[in-house]
Amino acid sequence: MINIRQEVPLLLYNTFGVPATASVFVESDDATELADFVRSLPDPSSAFLLGGGSNVLFVSNRCEMVIHPVIKGIEVTAETDDDVWVRAGAGEAWDDFVSWCVTRNYAGVENLSYIPGTVGASPIQNIGAYGTEAKETIETVEAVEKTTGQTVIFNNQQCQFDYRDSFFKKNKGKYLITAVQFKLSKRFEPNVKYADLKTELVRNTHMTMENIRQAVISIRSQKLPDPAELGNAGSFFKNPTINTAKSREICELDPQAPLYPVSHEYWKMSAAWLIQHCGWKGTQDGNVGAHKRQPIVIVNYGGATGKEVLDFAQKIIDSVDRKFGIRLEPEINVV
Repeated sequence: MINIRQEVPLLLYNTFGVPATASVFVESDDATELADFVRSLPDPSSAFLLGGGSNVLFVSNRCEMVIHPVIKGIEVTAETDDDVWVRAGAGEAWDDFVSWCVTRNYAGVENLSYIPGTVGASPIQNIGAYGTEAKETIETVEAVEKTTGQTVIFNNQQCQFDYRDSFFKKNKGKYLITAVQFKLSKRFEPNVKYADLKTELVRNTHMTMENIRQAVISIRSQKLPDPAELGNAGSFFKNPTINTAKSREICELDPQAPLYPVSHEYWKMSAAWLIQHCGWKGTQDGNVGAHKRQPIVIVNYGGATGKEVLDFAQKIIDSVDRKFGIRLEPEINVV
């Protein structure tokens, strides 16, 4: 069903908790009706797709039209002795989907527990945590092309997944994702290469999917602020990729600096380490600040506008660039 409302405040529709208003707010729980509605629009490209609002920052105070898919449903579409294919509606809460899979012993997404947002957002951002990325399990993505209203199905390769990136992110606003199909395994192989996860799991004698899920939830709860208590969108910045020469410079400053090899010539660097070593951890500037436990998380202490958040982020970017010659890139979607 299509539900259309006028002049809808978006404060409760974004985890940053910044004010904005949708002139027209369209909510839909049916992919076919959503496609028909998009086809009826004189300028569908102007409509903004809003999922769970956990990776968005409203800088403008007004959006002309917001489309909010609430398409639900999780079902097994095929299975073999080793694998199972699961299709989930874009409006399903991501962590509810992970819980559904873990409960049924379908392996592959347990390390992605407790990530906010919806299933529909997972391929856009190629969400990742603790050595796992969504691209490893996504089989197909069903979407509505906004300019034509036609339904398109993308396979994994066509999604062009990269670190916190995808075809959908590169072609921002061109597609409305309605469902995602995942290929999961019936044969559980734990992925515990991250030190934090190993430490959290040391008390468990049996390595199960549920143990890993609970360990991830525990770690994330300790490190990241709850958006219900302190407005934020999780990690604000991507971890930058640097070359070997720059990595050597970093190691001269701190031999224990968190660097992870990407290839023979490139390394992934912790954005949190860079931000902390520029003195931003726990700082506050007006209504905005860098979180006291995790400086890569920018928080709204109450009453902040999107512009205040973005201005604070820019100060961090400039500071890191001046000190280390590394330019941080925002991970979130600025509207």
